[in-house]
Amino acid sequence: MNHARRGSPQVVPAAGALVWRRRQGRLEVALVHRARYDDWSWPKGKLDPGETFAEAAVREVLEETGLAVRLGIPLPELVHGLANGSTKVVRYWAAEVVGGSGALDHEVDEVRWLTVENARRKLSYSRDHLPLDALVEAELTGRLETWPLLLVRHSHAQARSAYRGSDDARRPLSDRGKQRAKALVPVLGAWTPERVVSSSSARCVQTVKPFTNATGTPLRTKAALSEETFEVSPAKAGRQLVKAFERGLPVALCTHRPLLPALVATLSEHAPKGSPARRLLGRIKANGMDKGEVLVCQMLGSGANAQVISVERLRTPVLER
Repeated sequence: MNHARRGSPQVVPAAGALVWRRRQGRLEVALVHRARYDDWSWPKGKLDPGETFAEAAVREVLEETGLAVRLGIPLPELVHGLANGSTKVVRYWAAEVVGGSGALDHEVDEVRWLTVENARRKLSYSRDHLPLDALVEAELTGRLETWPLLLVRHSHAQARSAYRGSDDARRPLSDRGKQRAKALVPVLGAWTPERVVSSSSARCVQTVKPFTNATGTPLRTKAALSEETFEVSPAKAGRQLVKAFERGLPVALCTHRPLLPALVATLSEHAPKGSPARRLLGRIKANGMDKGEVLVCQMLGSGANAQVISVERLRTPVLER
């Protein structure tokens, strides 16, 4: 799934989430009541200028419910017409609460946790049943409770021809690359990785450092994810993925273009045969990732049995090759 930054004049982009929990063994979801419209719906809202759908989904949930969430599997988007002739496109994710005070936005006067059956009856718009049906299907098939593995290609670095140092591992990001690194802070934050593992090269560390500095997320550097080590011992990079699978916890890995085909191939092996996730990973393996791009893999289970059940691409606004 590509995450556009803005829609055309005829399209109004919006995003939200179905926030879920289990209470006494039953699945519950959070609905919001908007006093202005006297309706019950999912927390959602329009994208701010320069914002991705994922960022908007997390921001809107926080503003409307006071809950900080981590995005999970993507759910079906909704498309419907508006009174002014425009088309509204709303992208949804499943989401779990990771924090927040619960303080309500002025547009929302009540947040209510309901069972699936009660939520279906309470929703004011029948179109909102579509993402709910997908959430329930994921629960019934054991594919709802996932953890994110984010694969990041470092952002744009200074050109080798312009770099005056003798150690390429110290070659820093360009100004454009630094801007992208700052923009990645809320993007990575939508999936709140609990740890970040980066190549020891400066251009990788500088790509994820703004996020770890802003959030206090632990940052580990690994030579195994660097180009230099990969040339000598290519298998070491794959072991970092294996370790991530074994932990089964939200994580982001930042590395270089030459390592991506091997890492993506390993991810593909953990995706069900014939699945959309496996097909997309195959295309990425063949064509590569943009500089500063983030690949979001929702993982089910851990260890050797870990499965990739969905893949999303968060690409740079202007492709950097």
